[in-house]
Amino acid sequence: MLIRPFRDSDENAVIGLWRACHLVVPWNNPACDIERKRHVQLELFLVGELDGHIVASVFGGYDGHRGWINYLAVAPDYRRRGLGRAMMAAVEDKLRARGCPKINLQVRGTNAEVIEFYRSIGYARDPVVSMGKRLIDDPPSTA
Repeated sequence: MLIRPFRDSDENAVIGLWRACHLVVPWNNPACDIERKRHVQLELFLVGELDGHIVASVFGGYDGHRGWINYLAVAPDYRRRGLGRAMMAAVEDKLRARGCPKINLQVRGTNAEVIEFYRSIGYARDPVVSMGKRLIDDPPSTA
């Protein structure tokens, strides 16, 4: 798998991947998220390509205190081949190179398979409460 930075021409394929992986929910509009990422650390938005097709993605971010992971996705037909692990290693390397000491990520509590994946690559539950506040209401997505 070729892991490379996101290109504008990847947008439709990436959104299709996220939909296939059930990452798109009505309150998170993927086109709006991609547009925002174009302006903030775009070099940490990676895609995985096989035979000219986007089969994986990950959004990384670093705020100077913690790194964050969003939108890790591997196409359902390509899972259990080490692609998710490779995507995470690539984004972790980029964050480490920036001096990032720790990465945080969020997983829906009902997604046991993904929680186990992260556990298998060294992530552990933190004793924290995740809280959020929406500042901008995006147009609804057609999840």
